[in-house]
Amino acid sequence: MTERIIIAGFGGQGVMTMGKLLAEAVMCSDRQVAFIPSYGAEVRGGTANCSVVLSDETIHYPFLAEADTLIVLNQPSYDRFRSRLRPEGLLVLNSSMAATDERIEAGAGRAVLLRIPATEAANDMGNVRVANMIMLGAYAAARGGVTVETVVGILQAELTGARAHLVDVNRRAFLKGQALAKA
Repeated sequence: MTERIIIAGFGGQGVMTMGKLLAEAVMCSDRQVAFIPSYGAEVRGGTANCSVVLSDETIHYPFLAEADTLIVLNQPSYDRFRSRLRPEGLLVLNSSMAATDERIEAGAGRAVLLRIPATEAANDMGNVRVANMIMLGAYAAARGGVTVETVVGILQAELTGARAHLVDVNRRAFLKGQALAKA
């Protein structure tokens, strides 16, 4: 099985962090992964995106003409990438900062849509910077294969010293995203 994912948002929303965490978590399950960050003219506040390809087989060519999953954190990213989502794909949308159009909303073969108020939920948690982890948790609830234990293990290895206190808020955000996806 192969899944092609595009993650997009504003620079500074943790798009690359989310893609990297997803890739590392899947590698822990002995699957093949390709992570392709887009570091063009993107700057904090501009559009940033990355592609992640997950597969049980060797990934020969990681370019994504069409995505099975689109994880979108803002409206400009939705507008830019919506046409790349395959008709029966999964759209995980930060409904705090983006809305869909009629192409997604109506018709046979439409995408599965998860509206996750990630920015609002992150604000309620007291840290807007964990909206990306809420979105990752929602994705994990919808697709499976990524556990909170694996993500926390990766975060514990990366967030050390003065940043170690961030592991718990990220764990809670991931769990919040899972709960919102199941609601």
